[in-house]
Amino acid sequence: MAIFKGAGVAIITPFHEDGSVNYEAFAEQIEYQIENHTDAIIVCGTTGEASTLSHEEHLDVIRYCVEKVNKRIPVIAGTGSNCTETAIYLSQEAEKAGADGLLLVTPYYNKCTQKGLAEHFTMIAEAVSLPIILYNIPGRTGGVLIQPETVVRLCREVKNIVGVKDATGNISGVARLMALAGDDVDVYSGNDDQIVPILSLGGKGVISVLSNVAPQQTHDICEKYFAGDVEGSRSIQLSAMNLIDALFSEVNPIPVKKAMNLMNKKAGVLRRPLTEMEEEHAKVLEKAMKEFGIL
Repeated sequence: MAIFKGAGVAIITPFHEDGSVNYEAFAEQIEYQIENHTDAIIVCGTTGEASTLSHEEHLDVIRYCVEKVNKRIPVIAGTGSNCTETAIYLSQEAEKAGADGLLLVTPYYNKCTQKGLAEHFTMIAEAVSLPIILYNIPGRTGGVLIQPETVVRLCREVKNIVGVKDATGNISGVARLMALAGDDVDVYSGNDDQIVPILSLGGKGVISVLSNVAPQQTHDICEKYFAGDVEGSRSIQLSAMNLIDALFSEVNPIPVKKAMNLMNKKAGVLRRPLTEMEEEHAKVLEKAMKEFGIL
């Protein structure tokens, strides 16, 4: 059974002006997501600025999220690293904290071969008992891509590797993966503009940036599709395109934090090297938010 089905939010990490984690705002955002029917929370991923959290902060944020959610919906912890031992440590601590699953990004910077990817993910999986979703995002990892054959082999041979978040943008690659996988791989869209296309290929849902600002609508894209209302699902997907484009007009999570601050959701500042959104892009974002009815 899939860890979750539907729309999981790749939740931001809110910061105070001094750069410390704003846990009060984080609690409010968690409640906002649950109240608006988000199907899972993915904490400490790319959108959560995990790369600029210390290991202590990273684990504290996971623990806090697990405690606040209190089993109402699944919490999936981002615990990937380009160092296998670090990923094992973070994954084991997330399991101790009570996370329901793990999201493991492909190793970045030092890169590796398909053999290296298989060994990396297998070693992490064998160190924990939680179900694992692999995270394929070559644009963030120096072009490192888990090939469809490797994804399928890992899901079939390693009992707790269950799926993949696909942020490649390559629908043909997803189709090839699904053709190879049968029912052995749970596939989630990692791109908000490709939710319906990936659902149409048999995907289980989305791990979404859009959900931070439009949780109900993102949930409904999936829910309507699963209920057979393909036209209703498609309509929401297409109506959100201008907003999705604006949310990725600068590197994530710069725009989504700006959007949340416009909504008075207390996202706070970004950690360097990320900087505040350019004014020209911010104006386009605000316009798209108004058109979509969330501002």
